[in-house]
Amino acid sequence: MIPKRRFQTFFLRQRSLGNCPLATLVCLTLLLTTTAHQPGFAQIDSPSMSQPLNSATNQEAQGETIILNERSLPAYWGQWKTSAGLRYGISDTTLGQAFGFELLRNRQWQTQPIQWFAQPATNMQQLSARLTGQARLLDITDLARQVGWRLTVRGKTLRIDTPVTQIMAIRAGVQPWGDRLVLELDRPATWQTIQQPTQATVILDAQIDPTILTAVKPQFSEAVRAFNLVPKGKQTQIQLDTNRPVRVWSLTNPNRLVIDVRPDALVERDIFWAPGVRWRSQLISLNTAQFPVTWLELDPKQAGLQVVPILPNSNQMQGIATLADTARRNQVAAAINGGFFNRNNQLPLGAVRQQGRWLSGPILGRGAIAWNGPNILIDRLVLQETLILPRERLPITHLNSGFVQAGIARYTPTWGATYTTLSNQELVITVQGDRVVAQQTIANPGGVVPIPANGYLLVARSFGSVAQRLAIGTPLKLESQTAPTGFSQYPNIVAAGPLLVQNRQIVLNAAQEGFSPAFINERAARSTVVRTGDGRLLLMTIHNRLDGPGPSLGETAELMVKMGAIDALNLDGGSSTTLYLGGQIINLPPRGIARVHNGLGILILRNP
Repeated sequence: MIPKRRFQTFFLRQRSLGNCPLATLVCLTLLLTTTAHQPGFAQIDSPSMSQPLNSATNQEAQGETIILNERSLPAYWGQWKTSAGLRYGISDTTLGQAFGFELLRNRQWQTQPIQWFAQPATNMQQLSARLTGQARLLDITDLARQVGWRLTVRGKTLRIDTPVTQIMAIRAGVQPWGDRLVLELDRPATWQTIQQPTQATVILDAQIDPTILTAVKPQFSEAVRAFNLVPKGKQTQIQLDTNRPVRVWSLTNPNRLVIDVRPDALVERDIFWAPGVRWRSQLISLNTAQFPVTWLELDPKQAGLQVVPILPNSNQMQGIATLADTARRNQVAAAINGGFFNRNNQLPLGAVRQQGRWLSGPILGRGAIAWNGPNILIDRLVLQETLILPRERLPITHLNSGFVQAGIARYTPTWGATYTTLSNQELVITVQGDRVVAQQTIANPGGVVPIPANGYLLVARSFGSVAQRLAIGTPLKLESQTAPTGFSQYPNIVAAGPLLVQNRQIVLNAAQEGFSPAFINERAARSTVVRTGDGRLLLMTIHNRLDGPGPSLGETAELMVKMGAIDALNLDGGSSTTLYLGGQIINLPPRGIARVHNGLGILILRNP
């Protein structure tokens, strides 16, 4: 029930005739076999091109783009053949974010209850699900027919055209918990919410009558600074200038879109998404604060599930991209942002080890997570490499790193085809095989030197005196060890820091890991990775407390203990905080979706 307290209402004088609400359309479902091509029902077109989907033998077509009423969406979809005809599936996260479907609690990944222009709890619809390697597709074929959508496949693009919808009335009111705006519609409509730090925009696939547009002057609390209705063709944009999050949902009889502006707008979720993958979101209390937390629970023992380090570019370490782009490029189903990086030169500042290869080495003894299948280690990590010369030993400060420090750094072909100098007066020494073959001093940053495929570069910074000790022809050997030594047994590592929890105890010491006072004192959104007592791996994002700032590092550590952490590691946070699932970012980035250097990805290797 929507309370009628302090509402202002703006009506269209005469309702359109001939439009059916969803309740009526549901009653007509039994007639679909004979009326599927009559006006008002979806025309399900045959594809002009078909592409096979490797994960399903009966797949007719698949793609990564949906055009919804002229809006182009990056989204996974599929078309497959059954004995009853062609079926269409769209990724569940896309249906939730770009269509307005509310994904409800389920108990098995193969089915997904939804709420979309229906009475809560009493009229849920169950959609069947199927997994691809990158997404969980929900079968929307029957629903599309019920509400009159037209679906057309053109190559790798699925086009969806929905019937023209009219906004019939608008009500607004101030509630004890915040503000509510209600739009009455003549039929169900799709919508998308875009949440920015100071504005929320709802893009509704419905037209608004000019008489309503000129009459609407709703009153809001001081939390909503401004309100605008912007008609754009067959769409209407509802713009609310507010620092608070919004929750948008729908009801039927009559069809209504409800927009709530409230600090506790997070929708709780508990969805079994795939074998070994569970999607959760909840407000978690800590002392007097409440934090919105979104996380994925993973079972590393699940067959066909694999955690992998992911980067935007497999050929070089320089480069950043949104987590969604990186996840799609690496064909993973889920991901969380990983370690730190220099946003200016886009180079890593921490360890990334992939299948036994050090793509980037650790710095400053910071916290890291290492794994090999279900075996997981979370601890502070040091890598010590040593050059062995005929008469002496020289320590190497860093391996494949954007971190600049006096001493000798080493760069291998996993860094890329070339190395670009990062500071003044760098002595670059080329090693091929087991001996020095060249030396050069480069005066300024930006000098480019090839990295030999059968060797590496040694870069001496503020250490020019080493030139004579590493003269051309000098034979070299390398010695390498990690601390703790257990890290060397793990083929995959991602480092960030600081370490938060170890053996159920808070061990936070950000200063020991070389973090600045400004970083230590910051309250910001956080990404974390957690190992629990029952062997689960949690990929977590935490955002601003209700009507307040994000958690401190200390509060983050306390939250991890409350969530059952045996060990927990802080990842890059703030604007980098992103959690990806099935084609979409599922947390709420506070400043938009930033580009990041690396992440932890989840591969689904087979279709159950």
